[in-house]
Amino acid sequence: MLACPPPAEVARAVERVARDSYGRLVAFLAARSRDVAGAEDALADAFQSALETWPRTGVPDKPEAWLLVAARHRLIDKARHGKVHALSVPLILAATDEAHEVAEHLTTFPDERLKLMFVCAHPAIDVTARTPLMLQCVLGLDAARIASAFLVKPATMGQRLSRAKAKIRDAGIAFEVPAAKELPERLDAVLEAIYAIYGVGWEDVAGADTRLKGLATEAITLGRLLLQLMPYDPEVLGLLALMLYCEARHPARLDAKGAYVPLSQQDPTQWTWPMIAEANVLLIEAQQARQIGHFQLEAAIQSVHARRGMTGVTDWDEIALLYEGIVRTAPTSGALVGRAAAISHARGAAPALVMLEAMPASLSDSYQPYWALAAHLYETLGRLGEARSAYERAIGLCENAPMREFLIQRAAALVGAPHCD
Repeated sequence: MLACPPPAEVARAVERVARDSYGRLVAFLAARSRDVAGAEDALADAFQSALETWPRTGVPDKPEAWLLVAARHRLIDKARHGKVHALSVPLILAATDEAHEVAEHLTTFPDERLKLMFVCAHPAIDVTARTPLMLQCVLGLDAARIASAFLVKPATMGQRLSRAKAKIRDAGIAFEVPAAKELPERLDAVLEAIYAIYGVGWEDVAGADTRLKGLATEAITLGRLLLQLMPYDPEVLGLLALMLYCEARHPARLDAKGAYVPLSQQDPTQWTWPMIAEANVLLIEAQQARQIGHFQLEAAIQSVHARRGMTGVTDWDEIALLYEGIVRTAPTSGALVGRAAAISHARGAAPALVMLEAMPASLSDSYQPYWALAAHLYETLGRLGEARSAYERAIGLCENAPMREFLIQRAAALVGAPHCD
């Protein structure tokens, strides 16, 4: 242990463990107590204890194991005072030795996040709560942040999450990977959650938010774990391929000065080509099943973008056709905006804008990519007053610093330009 580190150093150590291991710790605790909310509360107490204790004792060599044991003690205290579900008490008490075994002998503890995610996807859990519940359990995101991603009120999301956790506890849902015949009905929610985890990390282009560091890598790890469990499922293959295509472009998303570089302007020589090659193999394997699905289509779109690195051109007609397939089954904000963007390249700004403006307000009002694309289309059509307004809306909704600066520069270029509104 380090001797009496300063509080700032302890805070950084606690932040690192929370960032790197929160989901693993919650999953480990919840799998044994069968109480997700209780596991989260116990872990929160353990983190608080670490902030108070480690400045005096030093940061442990195995901080995750220290937190695990501290959290276990809090669960046991609650069990002794009758503050947990009666069925959980024997499990909590019986698992005490396991926590100490992990602390004393294992360099890592079991990764049971996938098990927890399948629990969150149980048919007894409300469909609208499944993916948000996984995001909170695995990432530790608060209800307000999750609510903004799903375009609902924070109070509504908080109620959904609380009800879902109570359902898991009170119904005694088993913490185990379901039987093979039960996997398909839970798979969609797990796939969506893993991709959402990847998206949270991907959106932090510059890596400025330390809380999000490594999330994209963790999502890919979860995708690989899921593939080990379901090696022939085409959508599992498609999801992993999709994430690898996107991650391969990470080095090219910012230029040497840290400015955001749109995909169409990225230098393909900066892409990670071994990762793209792996994604190609996964996508081909998925297509052999002849069971087309959402993530395969999304991965196919990214494969077309990757092909530009070899051919020098992007087949926008093919991308538009692939987006059409997605929209027919899952008309999400992202799919509708993506289709309009592809149409703008393939057929021009006018038909793309018609598609974009046909989107329901419920899907577009708070969706930043909608306003960024609308601004570009208005600008292309010479409707500069509307372009300025759309850029302002996009900038206001953008939380990513490099992307926000990119939009600000685009908007500034319109100042003083003639327009035909």
